[in-house]
Amino acid sequence: MAYIEPAPIKDKENPFESMMSRFDTAAQHLGLDESVYNVLKAPVKQVIVNLPVTMDDGTIKVFEGYRVIHSSILGPSKGGIRYDMQVNLDEVKALAAWMTWKCAVVDIPYGGAKGGIRCNPRQMSTGEIERLTRAYTKQLLEIFGPDRDIPAPDMGTGPQEMAWLMDEFSRSVGQTTNAVVTGKPLVLGGSLGRTEATGRGVMVSALAAMEKLKINPYQATCAVQGFGNVGSFAALLLEERGVKIVSISDLSGAYYNENGIDINAAIQYRNNNRGSLEGFGGGERLGNADELLELDVDVLVPAALEDVITIRNVENVKAKLIVEGANGPTSFRADNVINDKGIMVVPDILANAGGVTVSYFEWVQNRLGYKWTAERVNRRSDRIMKDAFDRVYKTSLEFKVPMRIAAYIVAIDKVAKTYKFRGGF
Repeated sequence: MAYIEPAPIKDKENPFESMMSRFDTAAQHLGLDESVYNVLKAPVKQVIVNLPVTMDDGTIKVFEGYRVIHSSILGPSKGGIRYDMQVNLDEVKALAAWMTWKCAVVDIPYGGAKGGIRCNPRQMSTGEIERLTRAYTKQLLEIFGPDRDIPAPDMGTGPQEMAWLMDEFSRSVGQTTNAVVTGKPLVLGGSLGRTEATGRGVMVSALAAMEKLKINPYQATCAVQGFGNVGSFAALLLEERGVKIVSISDLSGAYYNENGIDINAAIQYRNNNRGSLEGFGGGERLGNADELLELDVDVLVPAALEDVITIRNVENVKAKLIVEGANGPTSFRADNVINDKGIMVVPDILANAGGVTVSYFEWVQNRLGYKWTAERVNRRSDRIMKDAFDRVYKTSLEFKVPMRIAAYIVAIDKVAKTYKFRGGF
């Protein structure tokens, strides 16, 4: 079949091009039929909306919002909504496709979607954010729905925005519809275990990979970049299982302690310090936050931003195992160097899929009208993450490819087979 050569990727990679390059590689290994390839490479729907919002000073400001549905072959589409000044259509398209592969790789019945509004929520009042969220929901009433498209929080949004979205949707359809969105407050049908779900999935993936590499957790060292929700829970849960966390970082810088950082103390310090590690005394401050990525540790968990391991610094990465807590932390051009160095990577679409797995559980509980215990949520999410890791690892051996390409093969194969059984559209 004729594959389209991806455009040359610059130093700061276009996320959609980066995702497509990996998609193409996996599709070639699978021998994917050209017609199915053409269906799967493009999103099924891209919506751009203009949102006039009355600001607190009485002026009307118009915001641009997006919702991209990449696929709904496996089930209703699923994906977060981010509020950020850097939101653009290319980014949202890439993240929607990532959601398709992420849901497929952990075998949950969702397609992929993503949304966003170009705004700076830090410079907006609570009332302005509420009016913006409700305006976005009204514009997308025909897109959203428990059986159509199910949003969730992402960068710049949280349980409160999801509560407003649910309320606006419920008012429009004339009945309370909890299952239209996940990541809600517990009192509105949110799930126990959701807050720590992504970090927990990173922990499960890391331990499964360490077992394959014969790394003893009780003798292992780990560095975690990013100390937000994902990074802090991943660090805490790995520490509880014997791994020594020697370095952590956030926007304030990176901190190192060869004897291990007390993660509970670090979380407490952050919570009491306006969400920042600035001034944290549990480790010496590294001169450059990026030094954390180059530390001589067994496990590296990049759980902050995309494109942090690139062609510029990848030669200096010394970890035996990289577990990607963030979306797209490793650039496409850095992949080959990592593979040549023999470093195992548990890719983002597998490692951080614990979040969407527990989002799925929240949706299931809402549909059932029955709440699960935290123990049940954790037990079932751990099993799904471990099974997904084993599937991807087995595929990597079968096709003799790195774990990242194996994850794409598993995901694309599932979506392609479903598409063929359904007879196409």
